[in-house]
Amino acid sequence: MHLRVIIAGKPALAFAKAGVEEYRKRLSRHGDCELMTVKAGGSDEVSARLLEKSEGTYRIALDERGLALGTRDFAARLDALAMRGDVKAVSFLIGAADGHNDRLRAEADLLLSVSPFTLQHELALLVLMEQIYRVATLKSGSPYHRD
Repeated sequence: MHLRVIIAGKPALAFAKAGVEEYRKRLSRHGDCELMTVKAGGSDEVSARLLEKSEGTYRIALDERGLALGTRDFAARLDALAMRGDVKAVSFLIGAADGHNDRLRAEADLLLSVSPFTLQHELALLVLMEQIYRVATLKSGSPYHRD
């Protein structure tokens, strides 16, 4: 199953950018995780771009009001999606400063929270990339993850 992370705007914070690149490098040994950007802007414009770029995929929108999962539950959700014959790609959608609009939330297949805190989108991206990597290492039997 192909994983795609779509974010509004390129990460500009040096530490977040470095962290995202580190996890992308680590993930390259475990499979495919594509990072795409859309032009930043207001909530409605960004949400429309995210929906367009994620068309035909299983959409997981990152939102502080979403479902909070532990790492093992997150891994189980991704495994379940991979086992379904109809899901070929999953897109994680990260909005800009204004967050997602109601239309995007309604069209998402899942709303997922990476934290009950409201996070800057670059930090949410970094946390998500680390968790995707952690799930990949769980599947490979690596000792990276510790319960």
